[in-house]
Amino acid sequence: MDRSSLLQLIQEQQLDPEHTGFIGADTFTGLVHSHELPLDPAKLDMLVALAQSNERGQVCYQELVDLISSKRSSSFKRAIANGQRALPRDGLLDEPGLGVYKRFVRYVAYEILPREVDRHWYFYRHRSCPPPVFMASVTLAQIIVFLCYGARLNKWVLQTYHPEYMKSPLVYHPGHRARAWRFLTYMFMHVGLEQLGFNALLQLMIGVPLEMVHGLLRISLLYLAGVLAGSLTVSITDMRAPVVGGSGGVYALCSAHLANVVMNWAGMRCPYKLLRMVLALVCMSSEVGRAVWLRFSPPLPASGPQPSFMAHLAGAVVGVSMGLTILRSYEERLRDQCGWWVVLLAYGTFLLFAIFWNIFAYDLLGAHIPPPP
Repeated sequence: MDRSSLLQLIQEQQLDPEHTGFIGADTFTGLVHSHELPLDPAKLDMLVALAQSNERGQVCYQELVDLISSKRSSSFKRAIANGQRALPRDGLLDEPGLGVYKRFVRYVAYEILPREVDRHWYFYRHRSCPPPVFMASVTLAQIIVFLCYGARLNKWVLQTYHPEYMKSPLVYHPGHRARAWRFLTYMFMHVGLEQLGFNALLQLMIGVPLEMVHGLLRISLLYLAGVLAGSLTVSITDMRAPVVGGSGGVYALCSAHLANVVMNWAGMRCPYKLLRMVLALVCMSSEVGRAVWLRFSPPLPASGPQPSFMAHLAGAVVGVSMGLTILRSYEERLRDQCGWWVVLLAYGTFLLFAIFWNIFAYDLLGAHIPPPP
């Protein structure tokens, strides 16, 4: 049901004859059943919660329209929280007769969302189309690029030590800063099979569920913001080093998810969450430690500096700041969140600073960068 048809139906039934802006929840629920309107069970539950938050058992007309059109503002979220005691206590884990895909959707709801009301909302509103294509497409492209370069160089581990590797037009190299696309395309290149496997696994295990819940636009924005912040941070803090791998984007996703789990620890219902949190932190720390080792103590002779590890840290910062803001605003308009504009301003300021740094600082500081391949 769209907004115009809802308005027409309310006017025809005279549900608000005094034009107070409020509608009785019982009256509207009876209208839904009598006209057999297609309203999700989760929305009916939230309608009761909205009425419970009002002393007279009424629902604000605008909140009702937002509920029908699946828009949830901050005021809507507060109203639901105030009336949440009216929601059914049965969780989705008790839902019988689910198919394989619906069980996977339920699993994703408990993995990502911290509140039962949000899990119900997501579970009943989820549609399989469009599928989470962004993370799957990025991972597939990274695998294809790796296989092409592996076959071409006849090297599958520590590819960066091959003299032809750095000649790729995708790698970020400080000598090619003017080729701006390299600040993003380096995410398709990897040091070797071990780095690609680690990143691909996290992108599929964490990135795909996040994209299913929060949508392609938000998760692609977070991932690419982490990738871009990674290369720009390296150009500022490790000026002689190149960058390869999608670790900036991966660490943005993982850090955002882990921070969201920690901040909503009591509400998260994912199994073995403490053990999984420890394992995730150990794996991420090990990958950073490995990158530091390869940067400063290369195991093989190299013609120039090895890729920097600063992209990992920059991605983590983006995840904790921008990513956490996105994940905490499930089904809410980001433009209505004050914190979103603060984070966006901070990120924009960093971008401007990094751009001016890359234009002027290398010459002013007399940085000795390796010759471009």
